[in-house]
Amino acid sequence: MNNTAVRIVALVLCLSSVTFAAEAQKAGKVYRIGVLDPAPVVPNANLDAFREGLRELGYVVGQNLVIEYRSPAGRPGVLPDLAAELVRLKVDLILTRGTAAVTAAKNATRTIPIVMAASGDPIGTGVVTGLARPGGNVTGLSALTVEVSGKRIQLLKDAVPGIKRIAAVLDTGRLVPQQWPAMEQSARSLGVEFHLVEITKADDLGPAFDLAMQHRAEAIVVGLGPVLQNSVGRVADLATKHRLPAAFFSREFVEAGGLMSYGVSYPDAYRRAATYVDKIFKGAKPADLPIEQPTKFEFVINEKTAKALGLTIPQSVLLRADEVIR
Repeated sequence: MNNTAVRIVALVLCLSSVTFAAEAQKAGKVYRIGVLDPAPVVPNANLDAFREGLRELGYVVGQNLVIEYRSPAGRPGVLPDLAAELVRLKVDLILTRGTAAVTAAKNATRTIPIVMAASGDPIGTGVVTGLARPGGNVTGLSALTVEVSGKRIQLLKDAVPGIKRIAAVLDTGRLVPQQWPAMEQSARSLGVEFHLVEITKADDLGPAFDLAMQHRAEAIVVGLGPVLQNSVGRVADLATKHRLPAAFFSREFVEAGGLMSYGVSYPDAYRRAATYVDKIFKGAKPADLPIEQPTKFEFVINEKTAKALGLTIPQSVLLRADEVIR
């Protein structure tokens, strides 16, 4: 009996789980998943949702599952190294999110299955060849980044009707194709003057907000990208410091003190990603698993932040929110 089987049998005996013993004998394997994610591991509601989704499908960390977590900690340039490290560990599958991380994983391996919890434009960025049949070793979920970005500006204008100038802080090194034009078109249709403020590294964040103020921005929209995803608290603080109502792509920023967010529910996406993992572990090939579109979006408002900024969010907007933090 090999060492892996001995550990499994010992664990089964300790847990006295007849069900798991039968499954372990049948599978004869402890699955190893590599997670390459822009966000820090703790706290991480997305990873919690992923583990819960796996648990519902019979995969339990410490029993028949090991998760190797790697995050760039605000340094997107290290993503290729982290992806290569997961490949060296011989993981059975890589879960990832965002164009930069997905691309790094794909460049690191053409054989290990890769599941995207979310990717802004997987076809436009060349990650997959099609939605119905992705081809290669990558599958998972899209994030509809382009479509959602315009809606975010509309909601910000609804929440703060008087704004005339908005700045967009975007990680242009990781910009999803067509995201900026879509945002600019949405702003123009609302009669709002729109300015692009570019960042590529964490040190750019402070100057970016200063530049937004030079453009006389009255509000700000924060886009996607590893730098922004790893600087949640700092970005929310900068918006408050500059007294800028800010719209973000995920609720983490609002929980950290940002004004509002609208976008894909990432915990829901991660939970759904677990079903892809299960199918692949049961023999399905990533190339044959269609890319899914997100089905759950969430609009979150931090009313405490609104009051701190001297804003009164219209009741009609508050009623549209999925959650209001008071």
